[in-house]
Amino acid sequence: MDSILGFLSRMGAMLHPWLNEIATAMVACLIVVFGADINRLLRRNLAGRSFTLRTLIFVLVNAFGYGILIVTLSPWLARKLAHMPSYWMLLLVVAAFLFVGAWAQRNRQV
Repeated sequence: MDSILGFLSRMGAMLHPWLNEIATAMVACLIVVFGADINRLLRRNLAGRSFTLRTLIFVLVNAFGYGILIVTLSPWLARKLAHMPSYWMLLLVVAAFLFVGAWAQRNRQV
């Protein structure tokens, strides 16, 4: 068991220089997966409103809202990941990307 934990710790330690990029990728993946649902909800709630209002809200949510989410959540997530033991961080990063990928694949099939 110690050899497995040692291996996972070494692999996790190799990710530390790229934690900011990994956190940004995780947040961006979540936004891509949930963005269509959020836009669909907005479209449904804004039906019947003026074209100008719908366009303004769409731009605010997509350009500024998602951008602010990436800019604020990514550093926070990177700090949280950096404080984890390396083996748990590695397992969490791999599991998070596998979960998002599997969830997106399962829910986007036609």
